[in-house]
Amino acid sequence: MKSIRVAAVSINSPLGDVGGVLDDLDQWTRKAVDDGAELVVFPELQIHGHCTPNTWELAEAVPDGESTRRMEQIAATYGVFISVGLSEKENDIVFNTQMLIGPDGYIGKQRKIHCSRDEVLFYKGGLDLPVFDIGKCKLASIICYDNQFPELARILALKGADLLLMPHAARVKMWDDTPESMATARQHTHDYFISCYAMRARENACFAILANQAGRAGYVDTYPKDSPNQPHHCGGAIFFAPDGEVIASSQRDEIRDEMVVTTLEKTRLDAERALPNYTLRTRRPELYGELVKEQVRS
Repeated sequence: MKSIRVAAVSINSPLGDVGGVLDDLDQWTRKAVDDGAELVVFPELQIHGHCTPNTWELAEAVPDGESTRRMEQIAATYGVFISVGLSEKENDIVFNTQMLIGPDGYIGKQRKIHCSRDEVLFYKGGLDLPVFDIGKCKLASIICYDNQFPELARILALKGADLLLMPHAARVKMWDDTPESMATARQHTHDYFISCYAMRARENACFAILANQAGRAGYVDTYPKDSPNQPHHCGGAIFFAPDGEVIASSQRDEIRDEMVVTTLEKTRLDAERALPNYTLRTRRPELYGELVKEQVRS
């Protein structure tokens, strides 16, 4: 790995406005590049929105769809790598997909493996865990709920990942229109992310970057207005060092569009992986067979 400057962007994805969202992605990418970013990480399902009733109609081919072509144009214009989520359709099956695009075009994609809650109504789980080499680092994506399964991060680290991208469209806590309620939801979500995911970075000696959708994307008629399944996301952008330390993050008081840009220093990765108790060097995989033999049964 070489040091690389990365932007994590936490923004809203208004339902039914794919064109407007793509325009927003263009503008945020420009802002990120103006701050020196070489890689820009956008949230899960940013382009098409999270679990909308017309998910099947909105979903498109990757890499042959309109959104991929637009993102290729944006990446080429600014000379940057971009990770962004959308609904992908292949042979009438829809996947929750995070695609990676570089200055020279489409690179690859990660399909969400474990579909949570209402996502099972819209998406099929993916089967692959690719790692992509973008020159300065090797990276992989673990989409939202997939981060609850530590096996995925470990597999990707064993495959050589230096950087774990954690795109989210997380609805951790509902809020009303008062500043106090918003601040409570934002703080709760921020603390929840750190408590869950700092260890993914530390136990694998990888950098990790979380970017969550931010704000009320709209209302879905099939749910009550106060349902936790409404696409209302508490925001957040967090950078974790390979020892689990939070090295940069968004603020904790408001749910709003924002971006955090920081440099991931090669020396931090090298130092953690040089420790005598570096986990990937001290594993005993001959003892781990039960992980693939047993399943909890209700």
